[in-house]
Amino acid sequence: MLENYSASVRAALKKAGIKAGDRVSIAKGKEFYEGLIMPRNNLGDKSAIVLKLDSGYNIGVSLQAGTKITKSKSAEPEKIKEEVEFEMSKERMSGPKFDPNKPPVTLIATGGTIASKVNYQTGGVSALENPEELLMNVPELQDIANIKIISPFKKMSEDMTYKDWQAIAKIVAEELNHGNSVVITHGTDTLHYTAAALSFMLKNLSKPVVLVGAQRSVDRGSSDAFSNLVCAVRASMSDIGEVGICMHGSIDDDYCTFNRGTRVRKMHTSRRDTFHTLGNAPVAKVWPDGKIEKLGECKARSEDKVKADIDFEPKVAMLKAYPNSEPEILNMLVKKGYKGFVIEGTGFGHVPTDTDKSWIKTIAKLIEDGIPVVITSQTLFGRVNTNVYENLIKLFHDAGAIPGEDMLPEVAYVKLSWILGHTKKFDEVKKLMLTNMAGEITERSVVDALQE
Repeated sequence: MLENYSASVRAALKKAGIKAGDRVSIAKGKEFYEGLIMPRNNLGDKSAIVLKLDSGYNIGVSLQAGTKITKSKSAEPEKIKEEVEFEMSKERMSGPKFDPNKPPVTLIATGGTIASKVNYQTGGVSALENPEELLMNVPELQDIANIKIISPFKKMSEDMTYKDWQAIAKIVAEELNHGNSVVITHGTDTLHYTAAALSFMLKNLSKPVVLVGAQRSVDRGSSDAFSNLVCAVRASMSDIGEVGICMHGSIDDDYCTFNRGTRVRKMHTSRRDTFHTLGNAPVAKVWPDGKIEKLGECKARSEDKVKADIDFEPKVAMLKAYPNSEPEILNMLVKKGYKGFVIEGTGFGHVPTDTDKSWIKTIAKLIEDGIPVVITSQTLFGRVNTNVYENLIKLFHDAGAIPGEDMLPEVAYVKLSWILGHTKKFDEVKKLMLTNMAGEITERSVVDALQE
């Protein structure tokens, strides 16, 4: 398992009687490191030894003249020992044993960072071979619920399509109607799109549908996967009858927040508390010990039957208006069969207006032809206003664009696609877009809802 190291490193390790998985001490001048020798990927400096420190992080230590490497006499921390033995083993355990007398929870595993780990052959993060590997690292779940796993596919979230949302919705409805709570593990990049899609597709929803992901893979010392998963299972057993994302509410492992599926967005590339509810408060705080503190109104849990209403029009585009942007792209997409548009306007919902690249005439023609154009705001906080400026009057009152109220652009995109899957009649589409179906439109914008 040391084949990707340089010949000189392999010779030095062999001379010292060291193999992959051994605990070693490395002295390099005044620097000193101690940890476990790991296999390395086939990229980068092959003369650098990959060492897993007691913190759980891996570092590279170059083997240069004068570097001394010896087997360590101290015992490695039990947690690190277990992690490395698992990472390097070729055999996999069959998975944890759950108590059938505990509340039933179905975990739908779709992929993403939460179900991934570092592949030491490539250096990149890749999917776990078996989704049950995730549960092996969270033994406390056996004391909370009777979990069964369904894995319809393994995808990083950037590869998700509407067909995946439809497949997930069908499974969720079936499991809920069998009396099971539902947790969905999913990549974080497009997690809020899936949350929005399920919010519209699951009609007569009566139980919590909890989506959860992780910013850092399970083999990292700072992984948020385990705390997120425990909180998600706790939330799935609550009396909240809505779709939501349950993940870290702070950078620490103290609590998670349950964020409504139509008001949530990923706000940071790497922070563990990346998901925030925008324009409102989260539905609830959830602690790993099961404590739940509701922060706002939400639909209550019931035993009603759920229907997966999955009709969806994929030919909808989401575009951003910006200085020098060309309205001709709308016509180009119409020629390709697109049936509707969501435009992220500036400020209150502006698009270029009194300019040689005005969008107004193009939008007016689309509306005349029965193709809906919905305007949201790039600011994310606040709502579209149709009357403050003359240019807004030209866009909404003269051209006939549909104001997106305070819907998040991604949510408006998913909602319009779902509506067009059911009707192409413009007046009906407009009516439904302006109707609050799943908490996507708030009655009034909350001024102090900004979160750090």
